[in-house]
Amino acid sequence: MKGFAMLGIGKTGWIEKDAPTCGPLDALVKPLAVSPCTSDVHTVWEGAIGDRHDMILGHEAVGEVVEVGALVKDFKPGDRVIVPAITPDWGALESQAGYSMHSGGMLAGWKFSNFKDGVFGELFHVNEADANLALLPPDIDMAAAVMLSDMVPTGFHGVELADVQFGDDVCVIGIGPVGLMAVAGAALRGAAHLYAVGSRPDCAALAREYGATDIINYREGDIVEQIMALTHGKGVDRVVVAGGDTENTFVQAITMLKPGGRIGNVNYLGSGDYVRIPRVEWGCGMGHKVIAGGLMPGGRRRMEKLAALLSTRRLDPGKMLTHRFNGFEHMEEALMLMKDKPRDLIKPVVIL
Repeated sequence: MKGFAMLGIGKTGWIEKDAPTCGPLDALVKPLAVSPCTSDVHTVWEGAIGDRHDMILGHEAVGEVVEVGALVKDFKPGDRVIVPAITPDWGALESQAGYSMHSGGMLAGWKFSNFKDGVFGELFHVNEADANLALLPPDIDMAAAVMLSDMVPTGFHGVELADVQFGDDVCVIGIGPVGLMAVAGAALRGAAHLYAVGSRPDCAALAREYGATDIINYREGDIVEQIMALTHGKGVDRVVVAGGDTENTFVQAITMLKPGGRIGNVNYLGSGDYVRIPRVEWGCGMGHKVIAGGLMPGGRRRMEKLAALLSTRRLDPGKMLTHRFNGFEHMEEALMLMKDKPRDLIKPVVIL
């Protein structure tokens, strides 16, 4: 089969590989719609998870089931399915402990384009199909549904990690696709003042549509100073980190956070060896300012619950799709958009 792959750090290209085989609990799926992710950029051009050779990229897809294993009960060839980016091994001890995304080791629930070929191929393998696939509801646009693979659950997980409650003042740092979904998730959870940090006009406008009350433009001054001015020096109850740089973002997040507040990080820290924590602003280690960072949960139940938000029109992630391509041959073009990030880009999708 043909696929678009990471050839090595800093190198991508089309390759031919043997098609995957289907185990008794598994499924083989052909992609119908896919989207490249900034994580693919970190993986290839920053070597964030180490070197990978001839590994097919991609972890966001809606597809059609081609083959299922003998023990698969709930899916059959021809079914259209949402494929989560995280496909855990559900019998692992880590899953039983409540951390399925780390089944088999830290981050090991993230298999596509990490430990095995991803979804930018003519066919891809899904482990434990009954637990890791979800039927695509017929009333959901296929392209918008691709956002359920990663962007929606990752943004929402940042909100969960920050434990946003009704009436909280919340700051979302970074309003790319994940940050926009964090804004939407915080609004659904009842945030009061909802500050969105970003500079791109299109992202800022969409953040307001998703529920942001204020846009904090880091090009117009220090974001902590802006937040403190708007909150009369009090700071915010919760911070979701969905972007920014490893060197300074946590300094800013901790500084703007009230004592007893929480930071939920879902930003992929793709470079550097350490994260800076400001000693005094962290209350000399005693400020009850909690930092929680996590990989999004995967699995069927998560996909079905999030899909219900689209079916009931409580969420429309399709608004983020600024660039649409038709045809497998546009995979590289779409990925390069994520790498180069033109100002009118939010998220591309490729319909196959």
